[in-house]
Amino acid sequence: MDANEILDYCLAKKAVTESFPFDQETLVMKVATKMFLLMSLEKQPLTIAVKTDPEWSQELREKHPQITGAFHMNKTHWNSVMIDGLKRDLILKMIDHSYDLVFKSLTKKVKEEIGNSNN
Repeated sequence: MDANEILDYCLAKKAVTESFPFDQETLVMKVATKMFLLMSLEKQPLTIAVKTDPEWSQELREKHPQITGAFHMNKTHWNSVMIDGLKRDLILKMIDHSYDLVFKSLTKKVKEEIGNSNN
């Protein structure tokens, strides 16, 4: 997968926006106002950071050397994922999982607003 595929996949989800709040190379994807994915556009190989359930994080890190605790993030809940060598299905599953975790943490009002939106 490349950066454009990941971007398109994320933007197809409800209430997702993209921004560069930290610098001009770190793309941040948010659902409503909360981050669920960060992607360095300059770093090679392509690396993303996604939120992950702590138990699954541990399992992923044990099975895949490309997955480690995310730099500058809470390493219990965020993984840094080097895309090279990982199956597309696993990458998409981690993105979906991150989005779902963050979506669940939104207020009931925000979830309802998203549910009623056309996006």
